[in-house]
Amino acid sequence: MKKSLSFLLCLFVLILSACGSNSEGSSDQSEKSNEKLQKINLMLDWYPNAVHSFLFTAKEKGYFKEQGLDVELKMPADTNDPLKLVASKQIDIAISYQPQVVIARAEDIPVQSFGAIVRHPLNHLMVPADSSIQSPKDLAGKSIGYPSILLDEAIVDTMVKYSGGNPEQVKMVDVGWDLIPAIATKKTDALMGAYINHEKLLLEKEGHPIRTFNPTEFGVPDYYELVFVASEKGIKDKPELYKKFMTAAAKGQKYVQDHPEEGLSILMKHEDKTSPLEKDIETKSLEILLPLMDAKNQSFGYQDPAIWEGAAKWLYDSKVIKKEVKTEDAFVNF
Repeated sequence: MKKSLSFLLCLFVLILSACGSNSEGSSDQSEKSNEKLQKINLMLDWYPNAVHSFLFTAKEKGYFKEQGLDVELKMPADTNDPLKLVASKQIDIAISYQPQVVIARAEDIPVQSFGAIVRHPLNHLMVPADSSIQSPKDLAGKSIGYPSILLDEAIVDTMVKYSGGNPEQVKMVDVGWDLIPAIATKKTDALMGAYINHEKLLLEKEGHPIRTFNPTEFGVPDYYELVFVASEKGIKDKPELYKKFMTAAAKGQKYVQDHPEEGLSILMKHEDKTSPLEKDIETKSLEILLPLMDAKNQSFGYQDPAIWEGAAKWLYDSKVIKKEVKTEDAFVNF
């Protein structure tokens, strides 16, 4: 009887211990499952395309979650929206263009770049492959189709002057965003505002071979085509958030570099129905982009102060901006 009682007591203690252990484990799991991710929203510069592969990869692979972030990727209704919305703090992060950040700063709009995405211009001067134009100076008496952007006018002006031509002899024709038809139908002799990883590829696919002139080879300083932007206050108040974001973004970019086909497959799953993607075009686009996104011996997103100084000075000298900008306030490295 005593032995039986002792056995029952021991069994009771063991059950209590097990219950306590299970309760503690359940509590831990509950705490982990209830741990909230910090929600942030990011507005793309355009519809999803090859340049955004690393972001969709970082999201699908859980790299943002590893950093405690829940990132929503949004497409803009208009290409001018991202910078406006991030400046007004309606979104946390925008993808925009380095020259546009400088222009915004010159207008006292408090936005800052916190990471370079594409480190060199994609916007090249384009002419048909069989064109007699062999240099920007040969554009005298010719027409250039462009989307009526002051920056594009400044690029053409600099390139023509640098090569010994007279910009006043060049006719700039506003074709809006109908860049491809403008040159395909010979409405204009050249294009400015078209990208080597998009319009050039589409034109060539349609049977219109293209030659391009890189602005940086004709007097335009090198600049970052695409950058991550946030409000100055947002970066000041939550620097850790943006550091975490860049850590995850860098991991996504590394994965796409190592596995470009898979990175592109992930992107294709997120194409916008209003702007369907052509896999062959996006494959070629990614091949062009990856080397231009590589920061070499620096971490992904690193921004060189000299690039900012050069771009800001050129924009001021070209009268794109009316006052000089303190470039040290225009960007931050994490």
